[in-house]
Amino acid sequence: MAQRAGTANLPLHGGQVPKWLADRMTRLGAVIGEAIVHHYGRDELLWRLAHPFWFQSFGAVMGMDWHSSGITTSVIGALKRGLAPLEQELGIHVCGGRGKYSRQTPHELIDIGDRVGFDGAALAKASRLVAKVDSTAVQDGFQLYLHGFIVTDDGHWAVVQQGMNGDLRQARRYHWLSEGMKSFVDEPHAAIEGPGQGKIVNLTDHRADTSRRRQLELLGSLGPDGIARELSKIIPSYGRRDFGGEPLLPHLDLPAHHDVRPGDIVEKRLYGNLAAAADRGPRDFSELLLTNSRRGRPDSASLGHGGRGRARSPISLHRPRAILVRPAMCRSVRCTTR
Repeated sequence: MAQRAGTANLPLHGGQVPKWLADRMTRLGAVIGEAIVHHYGRDELLWRLAHPFWFQSFGAVMGMDWHSSGITTSVIGALKRGLAPLEQELGIHVCGGRGKYSRQTPHELIDIGDRVGFDGAALAKASRLVAKVDSTAVQDGFQLYLHGFIVTDDGHWAVVQQGMNGDLRQARRYHWLSEGMKSFVDEPHAAIEGPGQGKIVNLTDHRADTSRRRQLELLGSLGPDGIARELSKIIPSYGRRDFGGEPLLPHLDLPAHHDVRPGDIVEKRLYGNLAAAADRGPRDFSELLLTNSRRGRPDSASLGHGGRGRARSPISLHRPRAILVRPAMCRSVRCTTR
């Protein structure tokens, strides 16, 4: 199984890496990676990439600012370009990346598995679960936008992924390593580094085991209807009917804050997510995390292209343009206005 290997908090830096530096980082990354594999083995390279101190030093040696959040994107990109011609010789493959490239990780793993012989579908599931843990089970205010998955021909792997908190002007990097852990959702951290961010929701803490089990029990015993009834006793329902008892027309009232708070919950949308989870019938908390939500709120729509205020993720400059040029891409968009 895998283990969470550590985290790093970094100041958020803008701008782009110039081509001459990106080319230099590609060459240096390939040479250093090749030397480590030849002298110490493939697992040693994974271990080093999974260590937040070594990874940051690696990026600095390659030419990036020593404390920059851009090290993560630049190192993963440089390794992916530099090790690609050597993957058959070294048995190391770099998948994923930033934004749209992160979403291609499962497909890349399945393709590589078909070529070299490991279980690509199982690793694709691991990729999705690692991202779910750091974005959903651990709610620390950082929204993931980068996911790098480094895998060997033996099926051993490391994950380096990064989230952003626009309000704090910080990025947080999460490191995972595929050895020495019994569960993805129970104490997966080998180390956590960085200043405290106040109270967070951490369902991977061992003390949250009861909460994880009770969530599954509630879904199985009460079902979506029962949970919605109990929730209505806790969170008042606003705007259902006017003073004459007639159903109101659709009304949208948006808050000033970016984060989603209990008062922002729309019961109808929450019911749809509960129904999706019930249909899936998860056997454990890991399967519950992998349930696809049924979207329809404006805040969830920001997952499509990002937002100007960097809520959920920074706005994408290229995907909306591509959809305008290629309307066929819109066929995958489902109407959720009901």
